[in-house]
Amino acid sequence: MSNIYMQLSPGAARSIAPTLSQRLLQAARFVVVSLSGFFVFLLFLYKFANPPGSMLMASDALWGNEVEHVWVPLQAISPNLIRAVIVSEDGKFCRHWGVDWEAIGYAIDQAGLDGPRGASTISMQTVKNMFLWNSRSYVRKALEIPMTYAAELVWSKPRILEIYLNIAEWGPGVYGAEAAARYHFSKSAARLTADEAARLAAALPDPLSRDAGNPSHVAARAASRVRRWMDGNPAVRCVLPVSRDVRKPNVGRAPARP
Repeated sequence: MSNIYMQLSPGAARSIAPTLSQRLLQAARFVVVSLSGFFVFLLFLYKFANPPGSMLMASDALWGNEVEHVWVPLQAISPNLIRAVIVSEDGKFCRHWGVDWEAIGYAIDQAGLDGPRGASTISMQTVKNMFLWNSRSYVRKALEIPMTYAAELVWSKPRILEIYLNIAEWGPGVYGAEAAARYHFSKSAARLTADEAARLAAALPDPLSRDAGNPSHVAARAASRVRRWMDGNPAVRCVLPVSRDVRKPNVGRAPARP
């Protein structure tokens, strides 16, 4: 190829040889395709295998912080916590395909210079915590939305919720429902009462400031609202039967992991 360039005029040789911008574009395409393929591979892998952690946990560990995390199947998490998290975090969880465009539009209208706040569904939060970073930005949202649709296509609603409840942050270095139940209430996630579940759900928007085990007045009021929403709420029907009484925790033996 170098011989061909020598036989051509300098201008013709420059037109044939790849320019720096072309090389950068090719490299960028390779990175995007590779990362997309790896993401799809992980989606199918985590459809059956339990993730060892999340990007948020990895970030915490890299900063030298201790991480508490114990994976448990969805059946080993109290239905009280499942109800509390759905009704407080994403009341449309069973009705959308991962993205609530109405909520996103409102969040964009109210956004400040640091990007939109809120509007993330449970599906979007699961994708963000598993694969992306935690700071607010339009770039992250632009990645989060198509990744969420892909996750909804591969994972079932119960699987999305199972992963979310096992990687959600519930305190400094405390990740997942089991670690949260032990840390805040000294019991397993299967034995959480409705009031305890409501306090954990109310802490999710700000888990480093809201202590579910010893809530402030503001956090206690938020937990009371969540507790009222839990009874007979149809928002959980894709994961649990709608119950009029959520006072009894799940105290049965946890089934084996799938």
